[in-house]
Amino acid sequence: MNLKTIAKLAGVSTATVSNVINGNFHKVSEETRRKVEKIIKESNYKPNVMARSLAKKESHLIGVVVPYLGKDEDFFTNPYNAHIIAALERYVRQHDYYIMLRCVGYPGEIIPLLSSWNVDGAFFLGVYKEEVKEIRERIEIPMVFIDTYAPGEPIVNIGIEDYRGGYLSAKYLIGKGHKKLALVAPKINGEGVIKERQQGFIDACNESKIKFNPNSDIYTCDSIYSRAVEVGQDLVFSNNGYTAVATMSDIVAYGVIEGLSQCGIRVPFDMSVVGFDNLPDCDVMTPKLTSVAQDFVWKAEKAGEYLFRMIGGEKDLVADIRQPIRVCERHSVRNLLD
Repeated sequence: MNLKTIAKLAGVSTATVSNVINGNFHKVSEETRRKVEKIIKESNYKPNVMARSLAKKESHLIGVVVPYLGKDEDFFTNPYNAHIIAALERYVRQHDYYIMLRCVGYPGEIIPLLSSWNVDGAFFLGVYKEEVKEIRERIEIPMVFIDTYAPGEPIVNIGIEDYRGGYLSAKYLIGKGHKKLALVAPKINGEGVIKERQQGFIDACNESKIKFNPNSDIYTCDSIYSRAVEVGQDLVFSNNGYTAVATMSDIVAYGVIEGLSQCGIRVPFDMSVVGFDNLPDCDVMTPKLTSVAQDFVWKAEKAGEYLFRMIGGEKDLVADIRQPIRVCERHSVRNLLD
């Protein structure tokens, strides 16, 4: 079955059939549209996607860019990436579009690729302000940034209240009677998610008159499980008397708990641990992990909504939307006040 055969069966021109397939219903009568659609359905005809894309000057491809990955990393290294990508793919698929995923070390690497892919739009995950400006200047496609801090740049960004997340993490532990806290977090490389979370944590400690020294009580660790295991061991051998540790991602919390366990430290009886992201694995590990929770689906749907508005013609949209977050309490924090 092809366009000519359908046109012959319907008694119309191939141009009319093409208009029906491409949704140009204003060019055909209601009766003709129904007749053509009936033949297409009964014959199980599948239009050539590439041909339709060329005709409409649309690729139906959406790029997803995951930056700052090392040569030995992939997006599964941090499960957060896998969950947000899955949520984005689901939203895009529901709109009859397709995802093209690219992991890069430096966001600028993706610029020539996006041009050659001829994508209709793109999502960028966690880009620093300096790279945002370069991307905007060199790529003229609809784009939405996720978890990005770029004040002054006219972009659409969807994120969470990161400062609040760090603040709540400390306040939660302090409210359970913990006064000697450690924080495990990646190195700060500029304005962004980690800086906001760290500052929230520090401010909460200062507000509650809890002694916390950023120079000695923050343990640097990328979002890599094996490195977090080592940090868990370091916490024990520091002999600083910590009763609780907060982390900036769940994958790091998992590693820290394993490192503590290898040194005979029981969570939460000997030391308490709080994660960040509230990944599904928090419910299946032992002990179940208390974590600062964000909603991946909400974030993906909000980002998708704005991107498709831009693809639909609203090219000058500017927004910085932050999702309110909370602490999801489970079993990894001991209440010292009981």
